[in-house]
Amino acid sequence: MKQEKITGFKLYERELPQGEPVEQRITHYKEFAKPYTDEKLHQQSARCMDCGVPFCHSGCPLGNVIPEFNDAVFHEKWEEAYEILSSTNNFPEFTGRICPAPCESSCVLSINRPAVAIEAIEKHIIEIAFEKGFVKPQLPEGRTGKRVAIVGSGPAGLAAADQLNAVGHSVTVFEKDDAAGGLLRYGIPDFKLEKSVIDRRIALMEQSGVQFQYHANVGVNVFLSDILHEFDAVVLAGGAMVPRNVEIPGRELNGVHYAMEFLKQQNKRVAGKDPLAGAGIEGNIVDFDIVAKDKHVVIIGSGDTGSDCIGTSIRQGAKSVTQLALMHQLGTERPPYTPWPDYPDVYRTSSSQEEGCERLFATATKEFIGDENGNLTGIKVADLHWEFTPDGRRLRSVENPGSERILPCDLALIAIGFSKPEQLLLERYNLAKDAKGNVLANDANYKTSHNKIFTCGDMRRGQSLVVWAISEGRECARNVDEFLTKEASVLENKDANLETKAFG
Repeated sequence: MKQEKITGFKLYERELPQGEPVEQRITHYKEFAKPYTDEKLHQQSARCMDCGVPFCHSGCPLGNVIPEFNDAVFHEKWEEAYEILSSTNNFPEFTGRICPAPCESSCVLSINRPAVAIEAIEKHIIEIAFEKGFVKPQLPEGRTGKRVAIVGSGPAGLAAADQLNAVGHSVTVFEKDDAAGGLLRYGIPDFKLEKSVIDRRIALMEQSGVQFQYHANVGVNVFLSDILHEFDAVVLAGGAMVPRNVEIPGRELNGVHYAMEFLKQQNKRVAGKDPLAGAGIEGNIVDFDIVAKDKHVVIIGSGDTGSDCIGTSIRQGAKSVTQLALMHQLGTERPPYTPWPDYPDVYRTSSSQEEGCERLFATATKEFIGDENGNLTGIKVADLHWEFTPDGRRLRSVENPGSERILPCDLALIAIGFSKPEQLLLERYNLAKDAKGNVLANDANYKTSHNKIFTCGDMRRGQSLVVWAISEGRECARNVDEFLTKEASVLENKDANLETKAFG
């Protein structure tokens, strides 16, 4: 489809929506990115080229039909843009805020120019759609009489629930916390994703017929055996919630915590809830407030969770914030081992890192130092020297002799990712696991070792992106539908023709 502004990619530079100045936004927990003006949105959508083969489709795990919705935005056909976007993505208001946008890395324009601002445009489409009343409850034409239980209300579980409800199955979502969203709710800070955005979507799903049961920790206070008796199929979508640990001396000191314990408490405070109430992190339930105010905070881990800890610590009034990365500092150009259209291994600065922290690269954490009362006072670190392959890949590291030193630290936050799903449920019901502890499932149909149980999202594939979770939920739902109806599902296959997906 040709753009009217065929030379838009030459006329306009990539611009992202402006945010509040740092000194203003660190005083609150609300989202701080301002929307495009109508003119800027028009210009940014015009940058989408008539590229012939849109690699952005393959870069997006959902197969979003990006050139088509950009064209609709350019022509201000808002309802059409929304219909195209929502045909492949159940929750563009989530991905438009927190997705790392692998589609942009695959943008043909990004071969030698800054990519089209796909993520920002996606967010504008869905917010305009809500504003204009295009987003409505989607009641199915009828009910099939089949009942499906979804365990976990993160993006994978919500996507599966939304899809299965749309074709007429009766869906109940079981969530161990007091509200839906998984890590969207109690993990990602409000300054990146305000929880009213989640509430808005959950209300629509409830109006469409999806039921939610909260404080329902399946395997603890709700028996999976009872669910299997009452429902025709079960989808396990509980995520990969067991955090990776740092097994070094002093780990037991007061002041050393998992990042998610810290972030979850703050999200509860922002919501006006008791930060200590509800389910904790497996193996380490904290019964006291974790706060960064007036403390030297050190964050171990350089990913998104670590970045979230930076922004939260700054807003809480930390005395200093330091982030440790085991890996070396990347360059700003694509290295040979991540060529276009792969997601590039390059240096990035998050909005939280812009707000003020010291970033230490190629730094190993060796020991937590404490006082006579068992309280954390510092972290012993050392510099690393990395060796590389000829194409720039990391090969091995060695510690630089004499580089050991102690950083002042009252609060250490471990943010090095998640290793596997919580194991109690899997072991109690003897579900097969893979070598990493994930639920073992057939790649073709998402079915576990139990005939009525399916699984999707991080619980099946391991820690991943929100966009992959939604994709997994959609694919799993299609297979559950085929299992229940014993015929080909009307739900789209992600490998189906993209034009059919958009215009059906």
